[in-house]
Amino acid sequence: MKTLKNHIKLVFPSHSENEGLARLAVSGFLAAEGADVSVIAELKTAVSEGVTNAIVHGYRNTHGLVTLEIKLFDSGRAKILIKDKGAGIEDITKAMEPLFTTAPEEERAGLGFAIMQSFCDKLRVRSAPGKGTTLTLEKYIYKR
Repeated sequence: MKTLKNHIKLVFPSHSENEGLARLAVSGFLAAEGADVSVIAELKTAVSEGVTNAIVHGYRNTHGLVTLEIKLFDSGRAKILIKDKGAGIEDITKAMEPLFTTAPEEERAGLGFAIMQSFCDKLRVRSAPGKGTTLTLEKYIYKR
């Protein structure tokens, strides 16, 4: 089993300006741990997509809290959780299809999950309608 090296947890209101806060938190935390610049850029983008999904889709027409938790293990693996207690996802498989969107009137591209998958080694989505969604993003932050 790998040992936890460092850990932060932020909880913030689901306001769109806090997406930038999440990006800064991820980049600052990972930079301090010696992550490669390219890995930081990829994870900032993936986290941005996840937090935006929580704000836009999880809390559509309402507000709530978003939790961002980053764990770094001595193996160099970063594990990032993004949680909301919003609307949840009815069909995760369908939601993860590229170009699928629940808000076509808002001209959304439907690429959030595809972007997250492309920038992470692993992406897990847990969700229940009316109870919220938890995204788990994993990536090794050092060159191997």
